[in-house]
Amino acid sequence: MRARGFTLVEVMVALAVVAIALPAVLMALYQQTDNTAYLRDKSMAHMVAANKLQEMRLVIASTRNLSAGKDSGVAQMTDRDWYWWVETKTTEADLFYRVEIRVAQEEGQQEQPLYTLNAFMSADLQVDAAPVPGEP
Repeated sequence: MRARGFTLVEVMVALAVVAIALPAVLMALYQQTDNTAYLRDKSMAHMVAANKLQEMRLVIASTRNLSAGKDSGVAQMTDRDWYWWVETKTTEADLFYRVEIRVAQEEGQQEQPLYTLNAFMSADLQVDAAPVPGEP
């Protein structure tokens, strides 16, 4: 009567397959975790840039002044500091400016930011004095 079970060769082959597959699965999980952190940081940098653009729009609307130049600073979001740089340039179109906002996690990453937002803004800040119905 023969005993049922696996032979030594079958066990060794199964262990070899597990030894090859397990590191590959762990590496894939590590890359997924790393990519998730990168996408989280990139999304947060996008929010910082969008907030800065809206802040610029509000300041420009209240001061009625838009000019070319550079600015930089630090914004805090999610208990982290985010470094931003704004560059406003003239374009070929009159009274039209190109705004570039770069955001990074480190101060020295200005040339390789995590996120860059480009926008175009009009410097024609004249307000139409249209009469409001019901007012003299």
